[in-house]
Amino acid sequence: MRKLLLLLLAVGLAAGGGYYVYTQLASSEDPGYVIVGYGGWALETSLFVVATALFFAFIALYACIRLVIQTLRLPTILRRRTGEKRTRRSNQALISGLIETAEGNWEKAERNLIRHAADSGLPLINYLTAARAAHSRGAIEQRDEYLKLAHENVPEAEFAVGLIRAELQLSNQQFEDALESLTELEKIAPSHAAVLRLQHQVYSQMEDWEGLRRLIPSLHSSKVMMEAEIKLLETSTFAALLRSAAERRQAQELEALWKTIPEHVRAGQGIQTLFFAAMIEAGAAEEIEGRLRAALTKEWNDTLLALYGAMKLPDAAGQLARAETWYSKHQKDPVLLRILGKLALRADDLPKARGYLENSLALEESVEGFRLMGDVLLKSGDPAGAAQFYRRGLFYASDEVITQIEQNPTGDSGVELGSETSGR
Repeated sequence: MRKLLLLLLAVGLAAGGGYYVYTQLASSEDPGYVIVGYGGWALETSLFVVATALFFAFIALYACIRLVIQTLRLPTILRRRTGEKRTRRSNQALISGLIETAEGNWEKAERNLIRHAADSGLPLINYLTAARAAHSRGAIEQRDEYLKLAHENVPEAEFAVGLIRAELQLSNQQFEDALESLTELEKIAPSHAAVLRLQHQVYSQMEDWEGLRRLIPSLHSSKVMMEAEIKLLETSTFAALLRSAAERRQAQELEALWKTIPEHVRAGQGIQTLFFAAMIEAGAAEEIEGRLRAALTKEWNDTLLALYGAMKLPDAAGQLARAETWYSKHQKDPVLLRILGKLALRADDLPKARGYLENSLALEESVEGFRLMGDVLLKSGDPAGAAQFYRRGLFYASDEVITQIEQNPTGDSGVELGSETSGR
């Protein structure tokens, strides 16, 4: 616009100047004359005629120059107009593709997005949206091809394309491929929040607890998750690792794992219970007996108490004596009385065992209490009395199952005679 105004101003000035000269010459009594000679040839005319000829010659020359310039620029103008047309068309296709994607018309969205991607000013959006559309309709190979094209067309977007690739692989449960993609991204941007978040999701869905354990320090330092979420993750991760190690029943492995668990996680009652139970199953009860007693002294807990009673130490009498130190503070605890009766039976102190178990059953009936009382009577030479307590234990267990079924008519009672009722 500015150039056009300057051009019009110049033409106006030239026309005005020419017109002024023309009027002056035309009104002059002596317009003068001009002689042009060349060799033996000469031309003589008035100044007015020469001025008029020069004016029209200037106009003709200017028009010719403009025509030549426009002719030379014609290919560029045509290319620009064609490019503008393609850009408008590609933008319309991009908008249509995004709308079709939002509406779930995956194939139509792909066609719109890919057909004009080469002419788009934002090819990355075309290819990434097309990749999501292909993924949504299950065309995995096509999806990967679009992601490859996105990287080739916009190399500087390698990280963004990689994140989308890993996210889609995770969505399709291609866990190994997703981990491989995330490993490459980690080289580009170590400890990036999005990468850590996706790694957490992959390891969680794979139940790769060892991988999660290695990831937890990075989650702490990067603040990707809330502190409370990370603590829950730590607890569940180390609990799973303890269960896995417990299956192998290797006391040394369990001890080594326990030492790697952060103090604030080890302080959790559930983790302690898992560790103590696993060590007992691994035949290392003597190694954790002192720690188990210390845990009970710090916080009284029926589950830990039951674990203490489950330990079979060589010195049964000594174990009973140490457990009896709790009696003064917990005389009315039916679980403690039952455990003391169990330990007394194991130490062959039948009168003491009978006394503890009678007091326990008086406070709270339980399947294990009836069974232990039957064992005491059987060992004391009273099989009839033992049979009576065994029968009462069976009836009590049956009543518990019936009660659970009545409370939960769907049938999912969650009662197992071998575990849930054994401690009641």
